[in-house]
Amino acid sequence: VLLAAAVCTKAGKAIVSRQFVEMTRTRIEGLLAAFPKLMNTGKQHTFVETESVRYVYQPMEKLYMVLITTKNSNILEDLETLRLFSRVIPEYCRALEENEISEHCFDLIFAFDEIVALGYRENVNLAQIRTFTEMDSHEEKVFRAVRETQEREAKAEMRRKAKELQQARRDAERHGKKAPGFGGFGSSAMSGGMTAMITETIIETEKPKVAPAPARPSGPSKALKLGAKGKEVDNFVDKLKSEGENIMTSVGKRSVEAAKVLAPPINMESVHMKIEEKISLTCGRDGGLQNMELHGMIMLHISDEKFARIRLHVENEDKRGVQLQVKP
Repeated sequence: VLLAAAVCTKAGKAIVSRQFVEMTRTRIEGLLAAFPKLMNTGKQHTFVETESVRYVYQPMEKLYMVLITTKNSNILEDLETLRLFSRVIPEYCRALEENEISEHCFDLIFAFDEIVALGYRENVNLAQIRTFTEMDSHEEKVFRAVRETQEREAKAEMRRKAKELQQARRDAERHGKKAPGFGGFGSSAMSGGMTAMITETIIETEKPKVAPAPARPSGPSKALKLGAKGKEVDNFVDKLKSEGENIMTSVGKRSVEAAKVLAPPINMESVHMKIEEKISLTCGRDGGLQNMELHGMIMLHISDEKFARIRLHVENEDKRGVQLQVKP
């Protein structure tokens, strides 16, 4: 049985030692410290025996590769194993020096474990040891390739769905009907404006290829827009005109449908206040909630100088207060 494999200095100091049976650190250090004293330079043997163990060794420049075995171990097999150990070390270390071996100690220990298991030599050669320690798996490569293909297909499907939703929204705007809701949220619980906002978000995150599209007027961002409800009808008509639709001025069937969809213009007073709440959440496929944020916004628009100094009372139990953002 092979008890331990070690690389030590000529003074018996262990640099790397791998024990294949239960041994204390004190015992292995004592055995290696006794090893240089047992060697007789006059004899050209590659093994030394004591009452309990046998040392099989091979000099490597200033170091020794030592195998500690039991006395009834087969010496021929031990010498063959020693040669394999000696060939493994230059595979990982550029120079047979103490610093270099200490730096690659874990690589050597992993290679030693491939050669010997539980004290008995495995039937392996140098090429197999190199393959095993690299852990290069063909099955893993196939699995990764399949997963990358699935991810690409899912992204392409997501882009296609986003384009379909955007096209459906445009068609609904052209015909003056409500845009179709999403199945997950429920079409009855979502208005056309909210659907448009989510569809635009999906398109922006996916970054589709730029295609030539008719120029559309881009208004200011919705976050800083105050009292914009009264202009929605005009904006909608302008959009239809820019897309080449014929607008009928008389009250016909299409205009009646459009009047049903669009909210009536809000009566704007000298002091106009608009309250808006937005919920942003991230959830997993199984329904677990990962992140949720609720943003409330009060937009105050004063068009008369007489009401420039007013006080607004808000029943808000949040102790952190509000963040004021003044329009330039």
